[in-house]
Amino acid sequence: MASLPKTNIILYTSGTPNGQKASITLEELGIHYEVKNIEISKNVQKEDWFLRINPNGRIPAIVDKTPTSDGKTREKRIFESGALMLYLCQRYDPENRLNYSYDTDEYWEVVEWLVWMQSAKINDQQGQANHFYRYAPEKIEYGIKRYQTETRRLYQVLEDRLAEQAETAGKEGPWIVGDRMTIADIANFAWVNWAEWAGIDVEPFKYLNQWLDRINERPAVKRGLDVPEPFVMKEKLKSKEGEEEYAKHHSQWVMKGQEADQKKHG
Repeated sequence: MASLPKTNIILYTSGTPNGQKASITLEELGIHYEVKNIEISKNVQKEDWFLRINPNGRIPAIVDKTPTSDGKTREKRIFESGALMLYLCQRYDPENRLNYSYDTDEYWEVVEWLVWMQSAKINDQQGQANHFYRYAPEKIEYGIKRYQTETRRLYQVLEDRLAEQAETAGKEGPWIVGDRMTIADIANFAWVNWAEWAGIDVEPFKYLNQWLDRINERPAVKRGLDVPEPFVMKEKLKSKEGEEEYAKHHSQWVMKGQEADQKKHG
């Protein structure tokens, strides 16, 4: 195994699907990093110091202070989860554990599915489903159905892809690309793993459900899900009281953030 350089990376994150993409990637690569918990409930991501790291005021982001191979100091910021994952693989995954060699067909397929996740907007569609199903002060049935339906449609795209991959998969697959879990899987998993929070049942999606189970069983994924605090959503949903408590806590900061944005930009 190729030895990795001693890393000096700061991860700015919170316990959300996008944040979990970054922490799972770091854990899977075995990279040393320091965690800074960005308290979204207090709008820390909108403070000036953080906007200098990510002008869009969103998590996750990293600052990589790892010296260059010739010993020079550097301080590289990376924001946007997709860019962050590609960066980490390019610099700290010489054995291609989470990607493939640059310019191979498999490499570009990983990029395709990583970009698809962003451009098809699983995060946006499912995020809107979350909002209308969990947070909106008024239950607007049109909004709930609109975004849940579109999220299910995107899940079906993944289901079809995994079914196709199953035809040639080894005993550990299928995966979205090739014969291993890649950052394409991690990026999509991070959102699909929150399906029930959007009111969506993954049981009808045979391959997607099995894929979720395989990824959730990985020790590095378990560690990454618990950054920067324990991931308790699934446990909370086991009881009505826990579900209501979790929804109340999150709806408060979601609506607070929305009100702040409306005041500033409305």
